[in-house]
Amino acid sequence: METTQELQHYLADIQKWEKDQKGLWFWEKLGRIPFKILDKLTPKFVQEKIALFIDELVSYIQTGGKYLVSQESMLRHIQKQTLHNVVSLEDIQQMPLRDMVELSEKLQKSRANLATVQGASTGFGGIFTLAIDIPVILGIALKTLQEIALIHGYDPTEKQERIFIVKCIQFASSDIVGKEQILNELTKSFENPTASENMMSQLKGWQEVFYTYRDNFGMKKLFQMIPIAGMIFGAIINKSMIEDIAEAGMMLYRKRRVLERLQEKSL
Repeated sequence: METTQELQHYLADIQKWEKDQKGLWFWEKLGRIPFKILDKLTPKFVQEKIALFIDELVSYIQTGGKYLVSQESMLRHIQKQTLHNVVSLEDIQQMPLRDMVELSEKLQKSRANLATVQGASTGFGGIFTLAIDIPVILGIALKTLQEIALIHGYDPTEKQERIFIVKCIQFASSDIVGKEQILNELTKSFENPTASENMMSQLKGWQEVFYTYRDNFGMKKLFQMIPIAGMIFGAIINKSMIEDIAEAGMMLYRKRRVLERLQEKSL
């Protein structure tokens, strides 16, 4: 198990990452384009797919639906990769953080590669295959975050964790103000575990998540509507989205684990 100094070093790296999130990149700036413009540019059937995307997020939080990953399969994978005797979440919770970091980074790379292929294949047909891509990329994002949760010893079948996972998705797609707000909300839940029970209400009736994805996700996907050239846009966009979502999950789940271990050492 890590020393207090080692845990503080991990925490410092996470806090540096949080500060680095204040910059807005090209794609994020595009995502701020008003929805009224997006509404005129995006064909109706693609808008319907984006709306379905949001419905699927709601369904996932409520029940997990078709997006729940197999905990048993992930436990076997973690045991194979780390050579630790892992048969339960409690075993994972005792793993060294360096193993959690290594597993998460490998997962991020693997899922980003998968998203790249997915984006290129569905981008080939432009607007006609774009509608196929939207629900698939959601599935990749949710599966990636659930696996990151398990790598850090958290159970994604619990509703509380499903809400946290959607918060990670929301964080990855938010602007500076949104990121700061989400970090503040999550920090409160880290410091006070009972506060996480109120995280559901912090989603403000889903409006934050809905509006963020309606604008940001939809705007990015417009570039994928161009036949043939959509392959390039699709590959880049999907890869970037999954990398950002995985990074948010890695850092936020790592922060939870570090803070919990620091608290244990202080008792």
